[in-house]
Amino acid sequence: MKSFTAHSSILKRRYIYGGIINSETAETKFILDLLIATDEFELEELTKELKYLLIETKSSWLRTHFSLVYRSIFSENNFKDLKNFCNDIIVKYIYGGIINSETAETKFILDLLIATDEFELEELTKELKYLLIETKSSWLRTHFSLVYRSIFSENNFKDLKNFCNDIIVKYPNLIFEAEDFTSLQESALISILERDYLQLEEIKVWEFIIKWGNAQNSNLPANLNEWIKENFTTLKATLQHCLPLPLIRYFYIPSTDVLNKVKTYKKLLDKQLWDDLKQYLIDPDQPVKSIILSARLILNSAIITNKHMAEISSWIDYIQRTYYFGNLPYKFELILRSINGFEPQTFWDTSQGHSNTVIIVKVKGTDEILGGYDSLTWDSTNSNYNTRGRVEFRDGNWSQQMIALFSY
Repeated sequence: MKSFTAHSSILKRRYIYGGIINSETAETKFILDLLIATDEFELEELTKELKYLLIETKSSWLRTHFSLVYRSIFSENNFKDLKNFCNDIIVKYIYGGIINSETAETKFILDLLIATDEFELEELTKELKYLLIETKSSWLRTHFSLVYRSIFSENNFKDLKNFCNDIIVKYPNLIFEAEDFTSLQESALISILERDYLQLEEIKVWEFIIKWGNAQNSNLPANLNEWIKENFTTLKATLQHCLPLPLIRYFYIPSTDVLNKVKTYKKLLDKQLWDDLKQYLIDPDQPVKSIILSARLILNSAIITNKHMAEISSWIDYIQRTYYFGNLPYKFELILRSINGFEPQTFWDTSQGHSNTVIIVKVKGTDEILGGYDSLTWDSTNSNYNTRGRVEFRDGNWSQQMIALFSY
């Protein structure tokens, strides 16, 4: 198909050199396509003429469509002149003041960043990365998918990758619910799944991975009931790097979801892992051979983690064994935190009428956290309280800082 396209383009070449279309007025994009086609067919003389024509007479268009030109020619080895031309544009735009880097379109700066990295212009690359992160962060978030895909395959964008990964951790739906999610590179997907602070329930992680894997195999039956052994084998091969621990933390998937959503695809899992998962759901106190990692830190609190919530739930129920987080008897909902203010009226406006509440307090300047649980309903008109249903706790190792009120 590529050769046919190139051949078609070269046939059109006679319009330029035959005088039917003046080379000075021909569309520059058409000339660029011809250049790539003649190079593919190793027509050295034509290639040389077209490069000269573009650089000498179409330089304004090349600058305006810099990103297109750069991406079109950089993978080819025979466009040294055009590459040098692009290199000059990079230097002139940044250092020559043709465009102020503070007011330039951010997409153009991103394109320049990729170009400077390709040309190993380390100083320029460093400045552009700093410019994007420090002054264009809003644009980067808005165009997150574009940015992430542009920089992920490059090895020299560690700062930008960290910036993007921090966004993914807090707002995973920017990637997982994007229309083009299933076209994400496997390496990029794995890098996301490795994050401890990914704010996504484990069953959602499982569902998105299955979705991604199915999309890589368009021939799989849409109806799972129609699947045969070979279909599962195909999907398992596709997801061989995405399914193992610790990328999916199976032991933190609620039992109902394991039965309703994971069991259907149990053929994708190693037998030992599936056996351990079943045993753990029946009796979490019994040891298993698989490694049970800590849960992802899905933080609806700025003070405590999921592990802390499991411990607090156990204290409330006066049991010595810590609950398995995937099967907590309580659902914690954040209703008030320090960002809402410290005025007494704010507290009462928010907590009035709530029962079964937990208050968490971080002592400023220390790692100490204080807190308590109260089963009674908050009522500003009633001062008669008893201590029934109350639990107080204290821990010197819990971190972070804020005041929070929980209700479940």
